[in-house]
Amino acid sequence: MEKYIWLIPLIPFIGFLINGLGRNVLSKSLVTFIGSGAVLFSFILSIMVFVSVPSGAAAQPLIFKAFDIINIPTLQVPFAFQIDALTSLFLLIITGVGFLIHVYSSAYMSEDEGFAKFFSYLNLFIFFMLILVMGNNFVMMFIGWEGVGLCSFLLIGFWFTNREYIKAAKKAFIMNRIGDVGFLLAMFWIFKEFGTLEYVKVFHQLAIDPAAFTGFVLTGITLLLFLAATGKSAQLPLFTWLPDAMAGPTPVSALIHAATMVTAGIFMITRCNVLFTAAPFTLEIIQYIGIATAFVTATIAMQQNDIKKVLAYSTVSQLGLMFAAIGSGAYIAAVFHVMTHAFFKALLFLGAGSVIHGMHHEQDMRKMGGLKKYMKITHITFLIGCLAISGIPGLSGFFSKDEMLLGMFVSNPIVYALGFIVSVMTAFYMFRLYAMTFLGNLRDNHVHPHESPAAMTIPLIILAFLSVFAGYIGIPELFVEHGHKLQNFLSGVVVIGEIHHIAHSTEYLMMGALFVCVILAITYAIKKYTNYKDQEVTGIAKFFENKWYIDELYDKAIVKPLFELGYVLKKYVEKAGLAAFVVGFGSVSGRTSKNVRQLQNGNVGFYIMLMVIGLVAGISIFFIGYLISQNS
Repeated sequence: MEKYIWLIPLIPFIGFLINGLGRNVLSKSLVTFIGSGAVLFSFILSIMVFVSVPSGAAAQPLIFKAFDIINIPTLQVPFAFQIDALTSLFLLIITGVGFLIHVYSSAYMSEDEGFAKFFSYLNLFIFFMLILVMGNNFVMMFIGWEGVGLCSFLLIGFWFTNREYIKAAKKAFIMNRIGDVGFLLAMFWIFKEFGTLEYVKVFHQLAIDPAAFTGFVLTGITLLLFLAATGKSAQLPLFTWLPDAMAGPTPVSALIHAATMVTAGIFMITRCNVLFTAAPFTLEIIQYIGIATAFVTATIAMQQNDIKKVLAYSTVSQLGLMFAAIGSGAYIAAVFHVMTHAFFKALLFLGAGSVIHGMHHEQDMRKMGGLKKYMKITHITFLIGCLAISGIPGLSGFFSKDEMLLGMFVSNPIVYALGFIVSVMTAFYMFRLYAMTFLGNLRDNHVHPHESPAAMTIPLIILAFLSVFAGYIGIPELFVEHGHKLQNFLSGVVVIGEIHHIAHSTEYLMMGALFVCVILAITYAIKKYTNYKDQEVTGIAKFFENKWYIDELYDKAIVKPLFELGYVLKKYVEKAGLAAFVVGFGSVSGRTSKNVRQLQNGNVGFYIMLMVIGLVAGISIFFIGYLISQNS
């Protein structure tokens, strides 16, 4: 394994270099081959790792060290990879979904002038995400963490001639930096308390002597790590950047929202589950913030008309459910949903991209309708994605969502009730989107919809297949004894398993109630929005349409005061203070030097006179000092 483990991140990085440096000379077909081929090669190697990696409760992680990033007596930070069940699972998700997005991009971006640059950015994004999940210490994770943040800025603002897109990219960058401060502080604190930044050593110290670390220390560290997660995985209050990230090309939206960046927070907390489990107060905070995020963004999604914005708020809502599950102790359920969500959310985003392509770049669902007649493959695959995310039994989303809700129920019935409501709202807004887009009649007669090319539809078919069957690796014990293969697979990484002491009859009742409510929500959405007629919304719907006015609140409470403070500092501190001081000091220095310069007149006699005066003055000072010392 050691022979090829290094190639998994290296090959995408080489693809980035070749396409980036050769972007002006390489043909589009060659760029596609290099960019997509690099990720495909990493995917094949990831399969090999997944098959051979030790798993189960007794499994030990494999460490592969290359060199030391830092090597001083007080701190050693190796450039090393840690390969275990959790890493191998995320490698499959990142490279597998990433490859399909690369293939899709070859058609979607075919007419773009920055085609090669786009592929180089995608490769770099994959590289940093692989570093994030493969590293064996917090420094390696932070390198990947910052790298994906940089790449998200480049990709969101890819069409940089549009000022709104640039604003969205800057917003994503700044909000992620707020969270990253938490990551840095957490690393400093971890090193202070544990003397190391390697996962295995940190977790081992906590396991053998938990009494050595106070609740305050563990709570503080985990809260800072969670702050980092709220930025990267878009939770309250740092979630508003993710919907705005729709400014980037649709493949970017799929990459960020489905398989990579937004899952980083889930991965980080699951990797550090030993720390978080020892900090129950932090888990409670995560639980409440997660479910609040899920509820708020679900209400917003119900009133959005931009097809990508609906999916964006859906992503934030689903992430909120994952965090609520983590806060309930259901780490594996959250990771399970990360996997299934990666498949059906990538399917939905790429399906939306296919719709936008077929509608000649139109994203407003109010102008769509009746597309099932024109885009049969896109329609069928998109419908599968909608059913999967709604949690219809037999599809992947059903199994993972059921696990998360079960964890919430055991931990906190109130949180479960809100998760139940969010799940019903998910079904409603997804089939509102489906009905407005694919059912009824085409509302804009000026466009001529058409199916997308094979390079775009084949990834949709593959993702649709995974959206149906991927969930069968986590069949609940309710249906099949020892059917939850994923829980067994990850049991060596997550030290606590989700042991639910709940009657089977209760679980059947929970599933049945949710299924009935979801079907009712789907039926209502289809009935109401199949022949949609645009009309002004009022009341609470208007409140949801305007996203709870959160952006406006941030603008008035934070952005404008900071700009005003900046203006005051610029006017009175910089210009009237610092600038005046610098200019004044410079003027005085200039005049002084000009006067002193007069002494350099080229007259030798004048120079001799100055020497004599200096000599006399020196001798005089010496004798005066001597006389004073004698008298004293």
